Amino acid sequence: MSTAEQQPESTTSSTTSATSDALLGPADIRELAAVLGVRPTKQKGQNFVIDANTVRRIVRTAEVRPDDVVVEVGPGLGSLTLALLEAADRVTAVEIDDILAAALPATIEARMPERKDRFALVHSDAMLVEELPGPAPTALVANLPYNVAVPVLLTMLDRFPTIERTLVMVQAEVADRLAAEPGNKVYGVPSVKANWYAHVKRAGSIGRKVFWPAPNVDSGLVSLVRRAEPIKTTATKAEVFAVVDAAFAQRRKTLRAALAGWAGSAAGAEQALVAAGVSPQARGESLTVEQFAAIAEHKPAAERPAL
Repeated sequence: MSTAEQQPESTTSSTTSATSDALLGPADIRELAAVLGVRPTKQKGQNFVIDANTVRRIVRTAEVRPDDVVVEVGPGLGSLTLALLEAADRVTAVEIDDILAAALPATIEARMPERKDRFALVHSDAMLVEELPGPAPTALVANLPYNVAVPVLLTMLDRFPTIERTLVMVQAEVADRLAAEPGNKVYGVPSVKANWYAHVKRAGSIGRKVFWPAPNVDSGLVSLVRRAEPIKTTATKAEVFAVVDAAFAQRRKTLRAALAGWAGSAAGAEQALVAAGVSPQARGESLTVEQFAAIAEHKPAAERPAL
């Protein structure tokens, strides 16, 4: 990771300077937190971005367009929310914290009153949200709490198929796992499941100093562009994911052994693997999502109990 990648941008373009006062800086964040009596907690995975140039960089990297309807998960005090409102048509923020959810609309109205009608808040756990107000979202941009990043990301992609483009900031290790390709030592369940929905790649790194409090880990940006066409398979998502979970539950074992429970026996697993064109001696970390789908299609039928 290069030093240039880790540091926040230090210059502001003339095109954004006119509205720079609307965004939250370090003093604004701390003052707002003090007024609300908020202290970021490790339990909730809260680390607030305090650098305006960093949030603008995130919006640019996400390629947010003027016609986008963006959903943001975990807006916190509103740093990224304000930057998104500068660029998108509409922003819907999903916030679980009672105090932060209550304060965010007032922050938007105070700092960007001309855009307040383009903002909506959903006070809920993102894992429980099944519908959003207003037009269907076209993009997801979020600084995801480290402790729930992967399940929240996968849930949002699953429930809102209109989301075409996603950019999330997550712990660097999580970013590496999401963007890993077959054969990489960190390739695993998050990698395969994210690939079910989208083409995934690393989109940059974020240093620790742009957060309050500064985390003990680096952060990474991950870009996900939804597949134009779903994976071609007769298996359902649940059936494919069951194979993925089984394969990586015992990742050091060959697939013949690792999938024995899923298939009913080692012999059954071998039968499914051979039918799918996959070596029974292969390991899960070497397979693409398409290969996992092929295996799911050939799951042996459950043996009928003897009468």
